[in-house]
Amino acid sequence: MFTGIIETLGIVQEIKKEQNNLHLTLASSITSALKIDQSIAHNGICLTVVAIQNNEYTVTAIHETVLKTNISSWKINDEVNLERAMKLGDRLDGHIVQGHVDQVATCIEAYETNGSWYYTFEYDTTLNNITIEKGSITVNGVSLTVVNSEKNKFSVAIIPYTYKHTNFHNFEIGTVVNLEFDVIGKYVTRLHSLH
Repeated sequence: MFTGIIETLGIVQEIKKEQNNLHLTLASSITSALKIDQSIAHNGICLTVVAIQNNEYTVTAIHETVLKTNISSWKINDEVNLERAMKLGDRLDGHIVQGHVDQVATCIEAYETNGSWYYTFEYDTTLNNITIEKGSITVNGVSLTVVNSEKNKFSVAIIPYTYKHTNFHNFEIGTVVNLEFDVIGKYVTRLHSLH
């Protein structure tokens, strides 16, 4: 389980395709604290560490992950938001994040306004995911509050700290991001669809 509070950025060093899986090697400032079999959220995707060497570590994404996320578009030197799983007893500063990406969205608006940044994302509604005004959303692993919730799009406002310390500073119109919708909202939507 994660909180959506990004610890650091990782830099993609190597990408290897093996059948339908992707093996990704990243360099990060937290590599020395990692261990094999540890779960880490990468742009909101929970992946398991399978190898560590010096300041680099490797994770594997299975075919389903490749299909549901933006991981197949990652390139060498891309910045990736990293968060280690939360420890029991720690404060939950963001919101409950499972690290299971529901779908991708496309950035359709990005601009700075009075020292903060504003982004609008559009997503496919056929998967029955929803946002609600002032509800929680995870974008590339970052816990955020929804503003301007509409049927197929929503916006978020980013403070300067988040802009600088996550890969949001790389977003532009057309950027594809990973979304994890609020887990409580997903249960409510599911229960509503059963009746």
